[in-house]
Amino acid sequence: MTNKNTRTEPQKRLHSLDALRGFDMFWITGGGVLAIAVSQMTGAAWLEEQMEHVPWEGFHFYDLIFPLFMFISGVAIPFAVKSKLEKNVPKKKLFRKVFKRLVILILLGILYNGTFRDGFEGGRIASVLGQIGIAYFFASLIVIYFESFKSRLIWLGGILAGIGIIQLLIPVPGFGAGVLSPEGCINGFIDRHLLPGKLYRETFDPEGLLCSFSATAVTLMGTIAGNILRKKSTTDWQKIGYMTGAGVSGIILALILSTFYPIIKSCWTSTFNLLTGGIGFLLLTLFYLVIDHWGFKSWAFYFRIIGMNSIFIYLFTRIVDFRRITEFFIGWLTKPMGEEAGGLFSLLGGLALLWLLLYYMYKKKIFLRV
Repeated sequence: MTNKNTRTEPQKRLHSLDALRGFDMFWITGGGVLAIAVSQMTGAAWLEEQMEHVPWEGFHFYDLIFPLFMFISGVAIPFAVKSKLEKNVPKKKLFRKVFKRLVILILLGILYNGTFRDGFEGGRIASVLGQIGIAYFFASLIVIYFESFKSRLIWLGGILAGIGIIQLLIPVPGFGAGVLSPEGCINGFIDRHLLPGKLYRETFDPEGLLCSFSATAVTLMGTIAGNILRKKSTTDWQKIGYMTGAGVSGIILALILSTFYPIIKSCWTSTFNLLTGGIGFLLLTLFYLVIDHWGFKSWAFYFRIIGMNSIFIYLFTRIVDFRRITEFFIGWLTKPMGEEAGGLFSLLGGLALLWLLLYYMYKKKIFLRV
């Protein structure tokens, strides 16, 4: 017999979360290349610049894509974990589940790197998916074992402060403390000595060990947003207010601290966490307001289809040469157009074909879950 006191109502699916995830994935599955093509045709150099990572210090729009996905994965944690805790699912069982997810994501990341193709000797172990898995794992453990909101804020502050202390105060042999350069940052020192396999760069890996632990902070910020959205005792406008306040606070704090602690994606500084987490709060607030509160859902259907199979499309576009598939079907249209117009039309066609594949999977209820 079910205990009425522990029964919980099914949580309404957040269409805004799927849409925001799809919006984020859109840029790395062809949207960024499309924006660059448009910028080159129109002479909008600023747009092309924003579609490229900064060389080291600073921030462009394209630097937001990875941490935004991690923020979104954090938003989903309270919905996935808290509901099970409320149903008295043992914490050990939840631990095993998130640990399994960690292992699978690390293995998928190694697959994405081409290690299975090129051989494990000298292969790259660190990866985007591996970093997502590590950050998700530690953020989930904090949610599972520290259930109060205050304790999670303490963990968040501790991680941000701890990473800052490590990066600014612990000396690196030959460079000293606080040298946040590709050669001198402590991230690279740790990766060169402890990270197995080859590094993405010669002196450091942007998905290395310290970067992955640091990214737990932006994922944990996502869990705070998830807690706000999941709480049934607050109105929509209260949720919007709380998330807006958190987002603005994160951005302002990042900008203040950046006067002596730079915003650097490649070594994942705490200021980078604060900035991208703050932007994540504001973007989620906007999507939630428009889609879930006001009910304007139809415009976001394109992004929702992408967002509901994000891991699949990330791996698919890496493993499958989709450009050749696109040319196979629409090359007869693009070649007579010339290089510039034909290239743009080919990009649009590729995006359309990818979306149709995802739409087919959506209709057949085929989703890659990790």
